[in-house]
Amino acid sequence: FLTCVFVKHKSLIFADRVFHSECSTKEVYQEGVKEVALSVVGGINSSVFAYGQTSSGKTFTMTGVTECTVADIYDYINKHEERAFVLKFSAIEIYNEVVRDLLSAENTPLRLWDDAEKGTYVENLTEVILRDWNHLKGLISVCEAQRRTGETFLNEKSSRSHQILKLTVESSAREFLGKDKSTTLVASVNFVDLAGSERASQAMSAGTRLKEGCHINKSLLSLGTVIRKLSMGSNVHVPYRDSKLTRILQPSLGGNARTAIICTLSPATSHIEQSRNTLFFGSCAKDVVTNAQVNVVMSDKTLVKHLQKEVARLESELRQPVSNSSLEAQVKEKDNQIRKVQCMENSSLFSLVPE
Repeated sequence: FLTCVFVKHKSLIFADRVFHSECSTKEVYQEGVKEVALSVVGGINSSVFAYGQTSSGKTFTMTGVTECTVADIYDYINKHEERAFVLKFSAIEIYNEVVRDLLSAENTPLRLWDDAEKGTYVENLTEVILRDWNHLKGLISVCEAQRRTGETFLNEKSSRSHQILKLTVESSAREFLGKDKSTTLVASVNFVDLAGSERASQAMSAGTRLKEGCHINKSLLSLGTVIRKLSMGSNVHVPYRDSKLTRILQPSLGGNARTAIICTLSPATSHIEQSRNTLFFGSCAKDVVTNAQVNVVMSDKTLVKHLQKEVARLESELRQPVSNSSLEAQVKEKDNQIRKVQCMENSSLFSLVPE
């Protein structure tokens, strides 16, 4: 969102959008987030971040942005009856560098694994197929209840963990319109509510809160380092593995995704240094280049499915009293097409088509 220019001892920071405290979350969504977030319905991964110091409004903003995005996704689905949609939802929090499933009653730490095709993923993470918008609202409420919060001097209900809500959208044509026009699209949108950076002296933290604050600041420092390295170009080592947060968010930060970052600031003069750090983070993030692509599932299986339906229809006609040699020829042709598709070897499950 931001660009920073130094002028002697001062710096000028240019933002794509600046929202006053009186602006509604709906305005923030419409002008700064909507285009990126709704890329998911077209098969393009997207992520929305809220970054800033504690008590600056990140959770409030992300709650509204998430609701607006999901409402528009369901509106899109209702307007495109020619495609069949399946929506899946998962949610995690990272608390003191421990990953936890927010949709599970168990408090078992989850492990991260690296896969050549899937990248970094969370082992044994619950993923729920959604029935409708109300179903998702209920699941988000469960996540809010499970997330770690605590009282600090700066915020009576401070988020003590990073939360990542993930909505996966799969869509495919209901009618077979030819191999190239009947592709299945799969993409995800992440809603990332980062815990706020804080100074122990300002938050007056001690004991558990101090330990939480140290972990939060350390992971945010790793995130800042990754963003800074990515802004330097492609020939720089990027330390994604320095924290679990950056490992999980790697595709969103410098990979196959479109990303919007909302930087939240406090108007208090006592928080000037924290606000300055937030602005510099956003300025570096603006220089990061991602390579967002449309995620197309190979349509071979879809093709086979439709060809098998066509064969069944033709065979049904052949069983009619009147014999028809042309129908027999059509059945043979469809059978041959099915065999050719099923015999394709070494084809990957996914192919990427440039946006």
